[in-house]
Amino acid sequence: MAYKRKTWREKLHNGHLWKVEVVDKKFADIPEGATMLVPTPEMVDAYIRNIPEGTQTSLQQMRKDLAAECNAQYCCPITSGIFLRIVAEAAYEEYSAGKALKKITPFWRMIDSKAPVAKKLTFGTDFIKAQRAKEGLVF
Repeated sequence: MAYKRKTWREKLHNGHLWKVEVVDKKFADIPEGATMLVPTPEMVDAYIRNIPEGTQTSLQQMRKDLAAECNAQYCCPITSGIFLRIVAEAAYEEYSAGKALKKITPFWRMIDSKAPVAKKLTFGTDFIKAQRAKEGLVF
């Protein structure tokens, strides 16, 4: 039996719950003993959906905001970056399937064409550049 690869939408709605852990050793920019939120892709999606049209924010700001919302000192940088890509890919997957642009998650408000995650996207950066230009966002 052949393995069926999950769609980006399936990865977005993976059923996992967020959790706050105590970091037992220094991890990335997080010191030992600090509390760290491990978010879900759906949390990242919801955060991005709340960014107003014509404004942008950063992955770092999202991490700070989500951590504060969940009473943690930090938010995991690894899962946050992975989930940002999942959100972008799932949104583009929906757009490609015919969903209206206004109905998909506006990931271009967090990802500019020069961001490291942009280089990993399966659909390239032209879509991001076009959407950012329409909203008057820099880069």
